[in-house]
Amino acid sequence: MENHGTAADGPRERILSAASTLFYRHGINATGIGELVEVAGVSKRTLYQLFGSKDELVAAYLRRMSASRHLIERCLDRADLTPRERLVALFDRPRPTFRGCPLHNAAVELTEPGHPGRPVIVAHKRAFLDRLTDTARAAGARDPQALGHRLFVVFEGAMALATSTDDRNAFDYARPVALALIEEAVPGADG
Repeated sequence: MENHGTAADGPRERILSAASTLFYRHGINATGIGELVEVAGVSKRTLYQLFGSKDELVAAYLRRMSASRHLIERCLDRADLTPRERLVALFDRPRPTFRGCPLHNAAVELTEPGHPGRPVIVAHKRAFLDRLTDTARAAGARDPQALGHRLFVVFEGAMALATSTDDRNAFDYARPVALALIEEAVPGADG
C-alpha cells in the first residue's frame, strides 16, 4: 500500500493511492486534505473537482479497499486450498505491516449514519459473510449459515483485538476456536 502512483498515473489514481496509504496508516480523521494533496502531488482544487468532498474520497477509498487482493479474507478465493483449508487460513497470522481491516477501521471512525462510506462498509461485510457461508457449504458443513456466522464473529473479533492491542497473537488464540467450530460443523473434518 506504499505506492502513491507515478507521474504517469493520472491525478485520480495518485489521490486514491495516497489516500489508501495515509488513511490505512494514520486513520481517516487524522489525515488532512493538505497532507493528501501533498503526497499525491495535486492541488486541493483537483481533489475537490475529482471527488467533490473528503467524504466522497473516503467512499472511493473504501470501494478500492473492498476490492483489494491484500485483504486477509481473500484466502477464501484461493483455488489451491480445499474449502476447509480456506476457512482455517483466515486465522493465519497477518503480515507485520498489518493494521487491521481498513473497512472495520473506517467503521469505527465514521460515526455519522449518512456518511457515503457506511454503505460500502456494510456491503463489504455482508459479502464477506456470504462468502464465508458459501465456503462452509462447499466444505460440507451441516449448517453452513451457522458456521459462517460463527467464523465471521471469531474472525472479526480477532481482527479488532489484534488492531486495538497491536498484537497479532489474537489470531493464534482464535485459530483453535475456529478449528473446533469447523470440526463440530463439518462431518469428518477432525482428521
